[in-house]
Amino acid sequence: MARRAKKGRVLVLCALPYTNGVPHIGNLVGSHLPADIFARYCRLKGVETAFIGGTDENGTPTEVSALELKITPKELTDELYEVHRSIYEWFGISYDNFSRTSNPTHHSTTQDFFRVIYRKGYVSEGVQRLPYCEKDRIFLPDRYVEGTCPVCGYQFARGDQCENCSTLLDPVQLVNPRCKVDGSAPVFKDSGQLFLELGKVQKRLEEWISTRKAWRSQVVALAEGWLKEGLKKRSITRDLRWGVPVPLKGFEGKVFYVWFDAPIGYISATKEWAVASGKEDEWKGFWLDKRTRVYNFLGKDNIPFHTIFWPGMLFAHGGFNLPYDVVGLQFCNYEGDKISKSRNQGVFCESVPEAGLDPDIWRYYLIHIIPETRDTDFKWEEFKSRVNNELVANIGNFVHRTTTFAWNNFGGEVTRKRWTAEERELLRRASALAREAEGLLESVHFRDALSRVLAVADLGNEFFQRKQPWKMINENRSDCEEVIHTCLLVAEQIGVLLQPFLPGSAKKVLDLLGTDDRSLAKARKPRRAFKIAAAPQVPFKRLDEDQVQKAKALATRSRPMKDYFAARKGPGSVAGLDGL
Repeated sequence: MARRAKKGRVLVLCALPYTNGVPHIGNLVGSHLPADIFARYCRLKGVETAFIGGTDENGTPTEVSALELKITPKELTDELYEVHRSIYEWFGISYDNFSRTSNPTHHSTTQDFFRVIYRKGYVSEGVQRLPYCEKDRIFLPDRYVEGTCPVCGYQFARGDQCENCSTLLDPVQLVNPRCKVDGSAPVFKDSGQLFLELGKVQKRLEEWISTRKAWRSQVVALAEGWLKEGLKKRSITRDLRWGVPVPLKGFEGKVFYVWFDAPIGYISATKEWAVASGKEDEWKGFWLDKRTRVYNFLGKDNIPFHTIFWPGMLFAHGGFNLPYDVVGLQFCNYEGDKISKSRNQGVFCESVPEAGLDPDIWRYYLIHIIPETRDTDFKWEEFKSRVNNELVANIGNFVHRTTTFAWNNFGGEVTRKRWTAEERELLRRASALAREAEGLLESVHFRDALSRVLAVADLGNEFFQRKQPWKMINENRSDCEEVIHTCLLVAEQIGVLLQPFLPGSAKKVLDLLGTDDRSLAKARKPRRAFKIAAAPQVPFKRLDEDQVQKAKALATRSRPMKDYFAARKGPGSVAGLDGL
């Protein structure tokens, strides 16, 4: 059984998405949804929890995207921050603070962080050859340079990383590099930059990673692979105007490389949350108190940054908490192929609400395709099948038949004085499954945890069917009431356990049952009386083929980026970046 954390403080962090695009369903299940489930679980457990995220708005991806759209970086990030925020709110992602790396608090926090590691001797000066677009007179971001990977030969490797073999790269290493914007071959120019001396923290990283018992095996393997090759210094600055300015004489006009400043956003966003909560120093408990456990949720392309580079920065700085668990997830694909916005191949989050389905319907299926240990696929037929055969026919059916029977035959008020041995055994088995679900949530295995909730519903349905209360009500009303009371206890336990997974639906079930204490401990404390609050409604409705086809037609339609800015008139050139 999974290890249980001691009751204490937990900081849940989700990788910050770039604001040069809109999230698709793979982004959601690859970080935001699992992070939300875990944060909700920790709150229900009674642990002091902060769930922090935000948008990554700095650096060359933003500059180049703004250039393509003929708008300013500020216009780009202001608009897309709101798009991201509204999407996560619709899906019920319960961030305590969803921040922005363009905020003043982030700029000052990043500069302060840099001053400390510079003073301690972890930053050096050097020269780097960087790709430069002569047409637009701009240094290109690594991700906007494409070419053949020198390690595996993949022809579409990015300038920062090969998606095929996960090797981290510099653009100059690519064979036949080309600009992703216009296909031209970039020129490489020497530029003075600052570098983080990762080699100075390698030994401490090796010792620390060897003790990470909570990490998944694939996360450890990737981290150890990097350490085995030997860590080299890595550039932390770029020649740009949009980003966090470097506070060092001789480096005026440069900003921090986005990979360096983005994770510091975890700290700055926690500071913002504390100030907004009226407890300005509260952030220190999450970042400086060693009893706090920090969980990072992210996709596998981010694993090296969160197991090597970010911890390396934290070691260089000193004082801040290191990650307790780096929950590195795999990729989610679409019907056997990669998600592609250009081909309208995938499920796109901005279009999902148009389908008219409840967010919990989506959450239920998406939990099943969280890529915990391997790549997964969104499949429409499976979507329909799981919703109808599991959520509706199992969980929904049991809760509705139980509450409806209680309402129709007992006026919604059901009490009991004793439990039979059979009923006690049923409740014991349900409680055992609930404890298993909690243990799996603790060890961030969400798909298996949800399967235990389904198993509880299976027990309830089997008991209800076996006892046949529709016959008992005419034969022995008192015994029938005890059976229904037992079923209501199981329904309540399901409602409590569903809260991290399907928060809106769980609330409706618990409101109907009149449940006041909704903590996880409540699921193990049976009460003797229920009063159904109102005539029960069907909690989940079956999806017919027309609904699925409508959802497919709408949710697979990606909105072109230019449509978000159709009414704007930007400067149309890099010159428009001046004065921002």
